[in-house]
Amino acid sequence: MVQDILQGIADNLLSQVPILIGLIALLGLLLQRKPVSDVIGGTFRAAIGVVILTIGIDVFVGGLASFQAIVSSAVGVEPPTATTTLDDFLAGPGAAAPLIIAGGFALHLVMVRVFRSARYVYLTGHLMLWMSIVVAAALVEAFGEVERWTLVGAGSVILACYFTLQPMWIAPLMRRVMGHDQFGLAHTTSSLALATGYGAKALRLGDPVKHDTEKLTLPRSIAFLKDMNVATALIVGVIMMIALAFADPETVRAVAGEDLAPFAWGLMQALRFAGGIAILLFGVRMFLAEIVPSFKGISDKLLPGSKPALDIPVIFPKGTTAVMVGFLASTATFLVLLAVFAGAGWFVLVPPMIMLFFGGGAGGVFGNAVAGWRGAVFGGVLNGVVLAFGQWIFWGVFSGTAPELATLADPDWYVVAGVLTSVGSVLEPLGAAGVWVVAGAVLAVSVVALVVLGRRAARADRTAAAVAERSDVAVP
Repeated sequence: MVQDILQGIADNLLSQVPILIGLIALLGLLLQRKPVSDVIGGTFRAAIGVVILTIGIDVFVGGLASFQAIVSSAVGVEPPTATTTLDDFLAGPGAAAPLIIAGGFALHLVMVRVFRSARYVYLTGHLMLWMSIVVAAALVEAFGEVERWTLVGAGSVILACYFTLQPMWIAPLMRRVMGHDQFGLAHTTSSLALATGYGAKALRLGDPVKHDTEKLTLPRSIAFLKDMNVATALIVGVIMMIALAFADPETVRAVAGEDLAPFAWGLMQALRFAGGIAILLFGVRMFLAEIVPSFKGISDKLLPGSKPALDIPVIFPKGTTAVMVGFLASTATFLVLLAVFAGAGWFVLVPPMIMLFFGGGAGGVFGNAVAGWRGAVFGGVLNGVVLAFGQWIFWGVFSGTAPELATLADPDWYVVAGVLTSVGSVLEPLGAAGVWVVAGAVLAVSVVALVVLGRRAARADRTAAAVAERSDVAVP
């Protein structure tokens, strides 16, 4: 009975982002005692904004999937094979993932309520699912067959700690990107964003004002490239045409169908890609306009001081040119490494176009915020390197559970899985007890970090209050 309830919550609420965002907006508005018309309107606008965002993602992700097949054919690679698959894992131990989500999110809310420094509520539903699968797979790889409720319990603790800490460690850079801290970032590219931001700063790659991608001056003849929609359609179209020229005709026919000539199909994919991004950005603006003010009710009444942590597209309007710079740099880097890996006989890389876009776009925006266009290029290149070497390394790490997790991954997947399997390999002789030791250690580290950060914030508040008091006394 409990299992069915938790699975129902995970499947019908936490994994359905428009419903989740709509209910959060509803709760926040009710807690603020807004008029009925505002409550109904704000709730539906928030949910519809997420639906529009999702439609935009679906439009261009469909094009990216076709793009991936064509590019793979053009460079002559076949995906690596494995004896087990993600579907097999989800039919076995991975079936615990929805329960891990439900338990992890509940514990995450408790941590936000208890710890003053835990300010962000993780609201990216589809990544809740993927991270639960990554955590479950890593624990099974480290400890072998794990009893179901042990996997659910330990996995929930680990996932809750990730939900709580991830928006916090990216918060300083997020404030730099957005210019405010009205909401946080909840996305599994956070480790890449950290490496990009602090790496670009350490390397002194450029000035974020002088070299800002959004202020680049272009010759009049190519000034049209400042239009995000035009630049996206043109650049993706050119890449698609080049890939089609070298791809296997049978693959092209299988992907494109028989109704259109390959060049017309490729052009339509480029236009759909650009249109999808335009839809996505509209949806972002619409749901942010509702969720941020409505969340104030939750912040004031239920989770004091908390803020929503949201999906990666929320940063894209801050650097639309940087998104494309990062995506192109990421894709070019990955394709170069694909050729290097193939020539060296190391591994057959699969171009993960969706991750190259979102991770490259994130690297572009965070890099631009720190070092301008040079930082954006750096972030894109770094994403391409991480995804290439991550595939190579983690295909073997997930070989006994779901190797596709290596080719579908964002950088945080590699970080979390790498930590869990490394620690687990040491504790494997403990069996099921070792799973709880890992979960306990993760929880202990998280609690210590939250307590330390909370005390530091309290000292900062006392100092600010003392300064304000002295200022008031000094006023004649």
